[in-house]
Amino acid sequence: MQRRRFLHAGLGAGLALALPGCHPLSHLGIPLTVLHPGMAEGHRLRDGAPLPAPSREIRTGVVILGSGVAGLTAAWRLAKEGVDDFLLVNGPEPDGNAAGGRFDSPSGALAYPRGAHYLPLPSPESTTVRELLAELEVIEANPFSARPRFAETALVHAPDERLFFGGDWHDGLLPTEHVGADEAAQHRRFLAEMARLTHTRGSDGRRLFCVPLVQSSADPSWRALDATPFRDWLSASGYTAPSLHAYLDYVCRDEYGAGPERISAWAGLHYFASRGGQAENAPDGALLTWPDGLAFLASGLRRRVPATRQMAGHALRIRETGKGVEVLGIDAAGPFLIRARKAICAMPLHVAARLIPHIRDYGFDPAAHLPPQAAWLVANFLLDGFPPEPTEQPLAWDNVIHGSPGLGWVVATHQQIRAARPAHTVFTTYQALADRPPAEARRWLESASADELFALASVDLISTYGKLELWQRTRAVEITVRAHGMASPVCGSLANPGLAALREADGRLLFAHADLSGYSVFEEASWWGDRAARLAASH
Repeated sequence: MQRRRFLHAGLGAGLALALPGCHPLSHLGIPLTVLHPGMAEGHRLRDGAPLPAPSREIRTGVVILGSGVAGLTAAWRLAKEGVDDFLLVNGPEPDGNAAGGRFDSPSGALAYPRGAHYLPLPSPESTTVRELLAELEVIEANPFSARPRFAETALVHAPDERLFFGGDWHDGLLPTEHVGADEAAQHRRFLAEMARLTHTRGSDGRRLFCVPLVQSSADPSWRALDATPFRDWLSASGYTAPSLHAYLDYVCRDEYGAGPERISAWAGLHYFASRGGQAENAPDGALLTWPDGLAFLASGLRRRVPATRQMAGHALRIRETGKGVEVLGIDAAGPFLIRARKAICAMPLHVAARLIPHIRDYGFDPAAHLPPQAAWLVANFLLDGFPPEPTEQPLAWDNVIHGSPGLGWVVATHQQIRAARPAHTVFTTYQALADRPPAEARRWLESASADELFALASVDLISTYGKLELWQRTRAVEITVRAHGMASPVCGSLANPGLAALREADGRLLFAHADLSGYSVFEEASWWGDRAARLAASH
């Protein structure tokens, strides 16, 4: 099919104690670690904890607040431009949604993602991403041509995707068997329409749907789809096949953290028709991945930023002054004050809204303009060997259960090229809590026990392999709770005036985060980080 465009029981206490923050999963003895990146810091901001007085002062030309993809890209660009008077403040979770982790298994270290795990072939317009991939030798030749050559080690190997549907596994994520003739015809018609839209241009000559989003056509007849739920557009367009709707429900939850009843029709179509990246040595729609997901790219960006230009800690308050920007922050050594000529606010907007007392002065009213934030779970299972699979449909890199509330799992060791499978592997499961309002989902995540989180994270693995098989093979589990995992482009997102105002900011305080696009992908974050860095360096 196309890209996924369409995101040991009974171990002794010795291993459990060797993993910081872990405790045995009750009645199973499986070491379980639960991570809540940024939660404690965010709750202190939310609750209005008193601000400390700084004990030291730091001066710099440009300060970058947050080291997710946007912040790392900004720091990378400043370093490339020869700017040496800047400082990257990591924030509570270095690398943000592109973070990764590592298990120390009996057969060696195994890397895995704690967030995003793949990158589509970048569109021609995603020049910043192509430039970075060329630096990291992921693109081996012709980075800005229509069809660059990509490193074979990064292109997802076959089998890439499979779907459990009708009692069997099938290639791809949209079922082609066990569906009636009318459903199959709707599948073909939908895919053909998406292919056509990929090349369609609006009245202003731009592609209708583009990554980065701001380069998409402003044709009002198409932008009007921002006011219509994707599910309504599908029904009005004659797409009624249950199997197609189940697939698109999966797509929206996987990409946007919400179902097609909430996602706008414009965003639903944008997912399928926006990228269009191609490769000299791979089929259209191919994906790029690494064992630790996009942490590979985040690490590559970070290595290109001098260590002297990076510091731990996070901001507590940001304000403009007559001469620049002041940032009150805190790290292990205590509170500090940074005075800078310019600041790049490269953090999620729900955090920025707490840190900038007068953010409404920039045209952004959090009460009206803050994008809804979807809650996520990312869980990594360290396994002894591999569960048995049907010989006619082997384990793929991406494995999805049709109609499941979960989003399936990816295999961190899939890209390893060797004669035999490794003795240990990591399965990474994803859950978007799209079945309840985001605020309710966050409340549940805050109060849920480790056992409850494990039950949710393992639902697809248990339905596939059974409890006994999974528990006998599992040596350790790590769950990352992302209560504000991503912005969801619901109806009205495209026309959000607050986001538009922050995108246009060009003063002492600049903004850079995928939230500015209303949805969260690597290319958007990279675009805004690059833009902010260029503005900061230019004057």
